[in-house]
Amino acid sequence: MSHHITVEPSKRQFEAQADETLLLAAIRQGIGLPYGCKDGACGSCKCKKLSGEVSLDAYQAKALTEDELAQGYILTCRAHAHSDVVLESRQVTEEGAFPIRKMPARVSSLERLAPDVVRLRLQLPATEAVQYRAGQYMDVLLRSGDRRSYSMANAPHTVTGDTKLIELHIRHMHGGQFTDHVFGAMKEKDILRVEGPFGSFALREASSLPMILLASGTGFAPIKAMLEHMDHQGITRTAHLYWGGRRPQDVYLNEWIEAFAQSHPWLTYIPVVSDATAQDHWTGRTGFVHRAVLQDHPDLSGHEVYACGAPIVIDSAKKDFVALAGLDPDLFFADAFTSAADAAT
Repeated sequence: MSHHITVEPSKRQFEAQADETLLLAAIRQGIGLPYGCKDGACGSCKCKKLSGEVSLDAYQAKALTEDELAQGYILTCRAHAHSDVVLESRQVTEEGAFPIRKMPARVSSLERLAPDVVRLRLQLPATEAVQYRAGQYMDVLLRSGDRRSYSMANAPHTVTGDTKLIELHIRHMHGGQFTDHVFGAMKEKDILRVEGPFGSFALREASSLPMILLASGTGFAPIKAMLEHMDHQGITRTAHLYWGGRRPQDVYLNEWIEAFAQSHPWLTYIPVVSDATAQDHWTGRTGFVHRAVLQDHPDLSGHEVYACGAPIVIDSAKKDFVALAGLDPDLFFADAFTSAADAAT
């Protein structure tokens, strides 16, 4: 049995089967609802239910509070329709989504960018059409049946020709099923299986508003892809990039982004370190990265924010940018990195 789902104000429509979530039904039919982890942990897929009946699978309280639930909000990644449903989602994309594909990928190179960060380049089959939007992510499919999600760190236009390379930035999570392998036994020419693209975190190219780009740790990966895409498309919107880490080594491509900003006058780059030691000899900005944004931009009305990183950074940034700086919450676009441990909590 299926139910009819309508998304306001775009009027996009799709059908949802009883045994699938609203989000998976939308993805299957090319409807660009916002989402991130697909596991009820990040809250990126939160939408308001205007009418209809749904049930919700288990989710984390931080992703959907009791107050939000009482106001009619749901997580589409955990919601099953029991009637026709009308949702409100202002971030739905009009152009649909690129097809999601599974394919083999060969390890082309492993480069240590920091003690706990590797740049993994994967070669995709030359015969496969690889399409994605800068900011999206792919899943690495593990033999156990589990999957791990990583943002593509290079712009789509770079994945061309006979050698199609995807760049991923992977932080070592000690005890992690996949990252222990990446930092241990993985070697060049190993074969992985991947699936994608996923996610709604992508540049709104029709907008001309000034942008705040906010990254913590390896949350820089999709931001890097966006910057490369803007350069390729000739987009020169004013952008301020704030990249935060605990130590200077966490800003692992600092020289690359400094050179990029120097050659692109529309971009201003501000690295922020929260826990520098005397041995680091750090002379730059310190503290929490989102507070550095507020210090420099006390009025964020008329701005767009693109934020990627740890959930606590994303949650704090959205809350404070809206409450303290007047940011329109509909102009806060985010991808919160949720680890396997987070999703299992």
